[in-house]
Amino acid sequence: MTDHAGNTDIESRIGVKSPEDVVIVSALRTPLTKAKRGGFKDTKAIHLLASVLKGVVEKVGLEKGLVEDVAAGTVCAPNGGASLVRMAVLDAGFPVSVGSMAINRQCSSGLQAIVQISSAIRDETISIGIAAGFESMSEHYGNARFPLLPSEFDEEIYQEQYSKDATLPTGVLSEIIADDFNVSREKQDKHAVHSHDKAHRAQVAGWFKDEILPVKTKIKNKDGVMQDVVISDDDGIRPGTTLESLAKLKSPFKKGGSTTAGNSSQLTDGAAAVLLMRRSKALELGLPILGKYITSACCGINPRHTLIGLVHAIPLAVKRAGISIDDVDIFEVNEAFASQFSHTIDVLGLDFNKINPRGGAMALGHPMGCTGARQLVTLLSELKRQSKKIGAVTMCIGTGMGMCAIFENEQ
Repeated sequence: MTDHAGNTDIESRIGVKSPEDVVIVSALRTPLTKAKRGGFKDTKAIHLLASVLKGVVEKVGLEKGLVEDVAAGTVCAPNGGASLVRMAVLDAGFPVSVGSMAINRQCSSGLQAIVQISSAIRDETISIGIAAGFESMSEHYGNARFPLLPSEFDEEIYQEQYSKDATLPTGVLSEIIADDFNVSREKQDKHAVHSHDKAHRAQVAGWFKDEILPVKTKIKNKDGVMQDVVISDDDGIRPGTTLESLAKLKSPFKKGGSTTAGNSSQLTDGAAAVLLMRRSKALELGLPILGKYITSACCGINPRHTLIGLVHAIPLAVKRAGISIDDVDIFEVNEAFASQFSHTIDVLGLDFNKINPRGGAMALGHPMGCTGARQLVTLLSELKRQSKKIGAVTMCIGTGMGMCAIFENEQ
């Protein structure tokens, strides 16, 4: 028996290997670059996605025709992104027999793609699939009527408090979290400093190298001439970020507010992909097994507190996995805003040393449809580096939800 997230009624799969397990055999991401200003400012979303789709199979030498389905998360792509995903699959050299779909569960879209493919494998609909996430916020954010303005919603929405609250901009919601749960400006800024410090340390130490796929593309130089480049590194990390420098920034969401550009996630371009299959198929093909998908949980909450949906999703996911929060060795927590990040740590009593060892979205950026898949790529690499066993990927979701998924390292 399976539930809506594709989880069976087995209490826990951790530490037990079965031929039916859903395993990850390859995982890659592009560099993450600043929207409108960074290395991918002139790169189309289709190229970002095609690059990781091609790279994730070529990394392990898998024949593209063996892939049966591709699910890719995206939030900003026009018309739902389905046509764009299909074109990226074909552009990456996959045969026309390979299926594809676009998935939009807002900021969890990349993670939802992983759950979708994992569910299909568990249901024996497919044996091999790719889950991906991508976003060109340079190309699509602010275009194609995204995000919608409050004036574009039907007036009926504003007659019911919950649906009315679901229209609030995320920056305003961050201010609400800070006010309702007494998260100070200094505490938020400290988390931003930590994020940049950790990301810079990871970059200097070369920890990102095994998760990043360098991308050949073109960029318009200061003279307006397109030139060939290879983008190999994340460019949103700001070494030397200090409390003093962050304190100078003002909130654009509320007079005297505490949410600023410095303690919020960055608008970013990027893509990530993971190659999943049944364990029996991976063994048959002689492919390396990086990790195993265990379970996931997505839940809804009061839209006024949208940004802390993960506070409810994390306990639900670990319960489904048959473990406790303390059993999780590494958490990849999306840093949408420092307010919600701080509150999540405090209310769940999370060990700060287990959270985002390589920094998070305040330093690396938050390409919305990509983020969940990017987090898993980073998590698998960090679990290997630390020789740890259990990891969690989690985030809040716009309009009042949260999501968390549990994975086991096998490297």
